[in-house]
Amino acid sequence: MYVKEVSVENQVGLHARPATFFIQKANEFKASIWVEKEERRVNAKSLLGVLSLGIVGGTTIRVIADGPDEVDAVDALVKLVSSGFSE
Repeated sequence: MYVKEVSVENQVGLHARPATFFIQKANEFKASIWVEKEERRVNAKSLLGVLSLGIVGGTTIRVIADGPDEVDAVDALVKLVSSGFSE
């Protein structure tokens, strides 16, 4: 299991468009991936799950992966979130 924390940089957070990019990236990996905000954890490959967290700009989230490509998965998703989704 591999875990990293990242602060969501874009102002609107993980609304529909950035969440879609996030999920598309997560689905490139074989590992099981979760996003955690405070005490809630959801499947990072589920649009409804990610949107249900209500992640807004400035929020710190944890990206957690478990599987053969867990390090690559977490690092790629953290990089995407840190980039502000190019907004």
